[in-house]
This record gives sequence, C-alpha cells and structure tokens, in this order.
Amino acid sequence: MHPLKPFIYFIVILLISAGCKSKDKRHPQAPGTTLQNENITLNPIFIKGQNGYACFRIPAIVVTHDGSILAFSEARKNSCSDTGDIDLVMRKSTDNGTSWGEIKVIWDDGENVCGNPAPVIDAETGRIHLLSTWNLGEDHESEIIEGTSKGTREIVHLISNDDGNTWTTPRNITKSVKLPNWTWYATGPVHGIQLKNETFKGRLVIPCDFIESQSKKMYSHIIYSDDNGQTWQLGGIAPNDKVNESTVAELENGDLLLNMRNYNRDSIQGRQIAFSSDGGLTWKDQYIEENLPEPVCQGALLGVERNDKQVLLFSNPSNNESRTNMTVTLSRDQGKSWNEKISIYKEHAAYSDLAELKNGAIAVVFEAGIENAYEGIFIKTITLED
Repeated sequence: MHPLKPFIYFIVILLISAGCKSKDKRHPQAPGTTLQNENITLNPIFIKGQNGYACFRIPAIVVTHDGSILAFSEARKNSCSDTGDIDLVMRKSTDNGTSWGEIKVIWDDGENVCGNPAPVIDAETGRIHLLSTWNLGEDHESEIIEGTSKGTREIVHLISNDDGNTWTTPRNITKSVKLPNWTWYATGPVHGIQLKNETFKGRLVIPCDFIESQSKKMYSHIIYSDDNGQTWQLGGIAPNDKVNESTVAELENGDLLLNMRNYNRDSIQGRQIAFSSDGGLTWKDQYIEENLPEPVCQGALLGVERNDKQVLLFSNPSNNESRTNMTVTLSRDQGKSWNEKISIYKEHAAYSDLAELKNGAIAVVFEAGIENAYEGIFIKTITLED
C-alpha cells in the first residue's frame, strides 16, 4: 500500500486505501470534491482484492429503463494479466451510483478468459444485450496473433430481460461476425448504441476490432443487429489500419462517428476518427484528431441532448505520453472541434466508459490508482451546464 501523507490525504487516496483493505461488498459514498464549481462525488465500484479477485479491469456501463446503473468489469483471479482465469462480473446501483449491490458473476468459464464487456440496451423492450469475447486462459494475445495458440478469440452474446438481475447462457456468434483470417478480436470494451435516425432506427451497434493473420494489420470495425439482437452481422471496417479498441456515437444527422485507439504515432498524435453515412456498413474520411491526445489507450464516446442540440463527450487519459489525467472532452459541433475539457482525475488512469443518468448527470467510470492505474474502478458524476 502506498504510504499516505497528511498533505496528500486526498479523496481518491482515501477511497483506494480504504477499499484495498476491505472485503465489504458495499462501499460508502465518498465525501464530495470540487470540479468546475460543482460538488462531485467519487465512489469506488471495484477494488483489487475484493471477493478474492486480484484485479478488476476493463469497465463498461449502461443505464437501464428503471434508471439503474449496471457496471461491468473483468474480474482477474490471480493477477492483472490480460490472460489466465478471468470472469465477467457486474454490480448494480439504484441510486445514481451512491451505493452498489453485490458483485454478480455473469460468466465464469473456469480458468479461461471471459471479458471485453460491450453492453447495449434496446430502448423499446429494455432488454440488455451484452457482447463479450472468450479465449483459453493458457493462450496469450501474442500467441493468438501469431497463430501458435491452442485456440482463438471467440465472440459471445448474453441477454438480460430483468435489468441485469439474471443473464442467459452465453451464445457463441463467432461465425457470423469474425472472418477466418482474423486472429485477435475484441468487442468494445465500452457501451454500444441503438440508432435513432429513421433509416436505420432500432439498429444495435457494437464497436469492435480485429487483427489479420498474415499482415498482422489491426483495424476497427462494428457489428450490428437489425432484429433486436436475435442475429448479429459484421459491419464496416475502418479504411486505415493501426487502430483497434473503438467507441461509436450517432450524430444529429444520423451519421455515425467512430473514435479509435491510435497506433499511428509517426507524426500527428491523437485519436483516430472515421464516419459512416450508412449505419456503419462502410466507413470513410479517417483522420487523426490531435485535440484528443492519448497514450495509446481505450476511450469512451457518448452523445447527449442539451437544449435540443447534441453534445459529444469523450473520456480517456488525456496525455500523449502516459496513462494519466482522466479527462472528459466536449464537442458541441458534431465532432468538428474538441475544445472544452473537464478534469476527472489527474493521476494514474486508464480505461473508462460514460453514461447519462436519469437525473441528467453524466457518469464517468474509470480505472485509477495511486501507484498505477489498475488499483480499482471508480465512478465520478459531472453535470453539463450552459
């Protein structure tokens, strides 16, 4: 445990230190801190060591029809490694993130990897669709990419019809959404969206990524369902490679914006962006957005309505060099500019997700810590004022 000094007895340190020593299934709300003249609470959801898990990583969240927040995570049994015994878990809050119910194990396949949660809610039925990926716990990512692994990455679909209280048995959909010459594959990890524009209204869209077997090139893409999640199909692939984990939003005119983790670091640094005008079947106009700095890390995109206009929010560790400085960056002109920034946590931080709560506040769920970014998953709420 990192030593605590009186002058840094800061709210996040208090939360992390308390959480790491506790096995409680509920954690008290933290005292408020100030962010842009608003009182914001920071609250742990998952803390390493909790329920016998060495590490919790890869958060995703959605808000259900009844206003509950469902927070998903990979629960890594023995270490923070990306491979090994990894379960898919969830916690539920019915009071806008102030308190959380018990950790629910959604999917445990022994010593294998169950992860990369990508949830999306059907607005009409309230049904929650959870897309996820699986691989043998003994297979490492590098082996899967090189084709020397015993198995490969597979894609599954789970459903909840009761606000996350129970889940169906995972259904394998790999053959319908993954090509034979793809090795590594990831869903999200971030929430998906349901399209509202009349042309593709009701379509469920999940951002994903893959790596080609021979070229080893990595691309972002989407998968989608037009029949309320009964079947899933492979959508469009971003034109340029050197991208992977992605997040998507629908713009006011019905176009889609795909925001991608960027491995093209030769000249301009920042996130990569692409657009679709056909519901995600094809992508175009890919470029690097230098006003969204990143240290090569996952990020989350969310569109919300304010005064009949859309505001886009993007969360990530806003730093080209290190996984620090969790920030929410705003665009009020459909992604043409990204000038407004809200600081969430300046120290170690990594993966994140965003959701709009029933009370209009924005929930930011993110990995953070004192010595590194993987000591726990936290929630902070912010409000957007004119």
